[in-house]
Amino acid sequence: MVATHAGSVPFIGAFESAYQPAFDVDNFESTGHDERWKSDLELLAAAGVRDLRYPVRWHRVERSAGVYDWRATDEVFGWLHDRGMEPIVDLLHHLSHPAWLDGLTDHRFGQAYLRFVEQFARRYPWVPAYTLCNEPFTTAMLAGHEGIWPPHLSGVGGFVELARALLPTMAEASRLCREMLPRARHVYVDACERHAAASPEAEAFTAMVNDRRFFVLDAFLGRAGDTERPFVALVAEAGGEDLLSIEPGDIDVLGLDYYAHTQWEFTDAAGTGHNHSSRPTPLSELLAEYASRYDRPVIVGETNVRGYASDRVSWLKHTLEQCERARHAGVDVQGYCWFPFVDSADWDSVLVRHERNIDPVGVYWLDDTLERRPSCMSEAYAAAASGVPSADLPAYRFRPPVSDWLAGWMPFMAHWDWQDPPVYPTDPPPPDHPVELRIEDALD
Repeated sequence: MVATHAGSVPFIGAFESAYQPAFDVDNFESTGHDERWKSDLELLAAAGVRDLRYPVRWHRVERSAGVYDWRATDEVFGWLHDRGMEPIVDLLHHLSHPAWLDGLTDHRFGQAYLRFVEQFARRYPWVPAYTLCNEPFTTAMLAGHEGIWPPHLSGVGGFVELARALLPTMAEASRLCREMLPRARHVYVDACERHAAASPEAEAFTAMVNDRRFFVLDAFLGRAGDTERPFVALVAEAGGEDLLSIEPGDIDVLGLDYYAHTQWEFTDAAGTGHNHSSRPTPLSELLAEYASRYDRPVIVGETNVRGYASDRVSWLKHTLEQCERARHAGVDVQGYCWFPFVDSADWDSVLVRHERNIDPVGVYWLDDTLERRPSCMSEAYAAAASGVPSADLPAYRFRPPVSDWLAGWMPFMAHWDWQDPPVYPTDPPPPDHPVELRIEDALD
């Protein structure tokens, strides 16, 4: 991860690959990247981006237990290696495990995953970086606490069960990779959160969830043992004392996935609230907070906004500006990843449904035939990736409903010279489904 010129934040590409086990389909397939990977990667390279988050799709490599088919992976990774592109290899993207495993809580999961990681490390000793599990906290929340993803557990007890299945295995995998890939960096990637209370009644609940956001990484690093902490106390009450003393793993770089919906605002003691705060914390402060807490360099591992291409340009400008401010304040920000490079699919239902609904989030947007279309966003992205500072990127007025959703962020952008959104012949049409990601959509 090397800056394009002095002072600029290095850009990192990415492609969504999340697997939907109930439908045996992943986002590479829903968006056509499995067939168009070469042209997609050429588009990324043409934008001046060399580093990228990229998966090994375990669910396709090991379709039968113990039988590994690396042919498709060899082709892509050979292409990347020959062209000097440097992948941060994503080894487990949420639920992207083989279908023959009955979820992350299957008793076979741990040993199967460790065998897969060992096979990967032996086959690709040249990789510069890896992510053992994309967003383990988010995965534990959606599959364990909220019951939205398999195995549909709920509450703190469900969270504990998911974390127990995942964290000791991840920690052992990190020690394995440290031995087998000593020159590669472990880029640990998870949600970047901070929540606010809208009333005195909500303060205790908000304190608990602001502690909860750190729990998974603290446990992974062997530093979650303080039962005076509000969420740690709940974990212990739910029988999760073993998670407070696992043999720790290690990380080299902390990837922080930042979206507007990772800052909730709560209104009562029961946790009622909404996922776009009226008083959000600036990203620059969050980067400083996490970097200080874990004493590691950070990257923005993911960010995007669902909306028009012009909305994405302004969110790019804002988040990049925040990274620049954090760097100016002394935070070691080593990269910025707009996620994904081309539109993803079916996140409008948090992957509960497989309808091939295109998510309006990419640098390039997808039309009805999955053709990759440029826009003002792809132009701004290429400029920023080449080293153009955020101050020189355009500021396009947000359009509804994004303008309403991001109202709390507007004071951070008050100094901008705003312009009307441009009209491009290649702009995508207005989204024909809700642009906000809401957990409730998954429960309809």
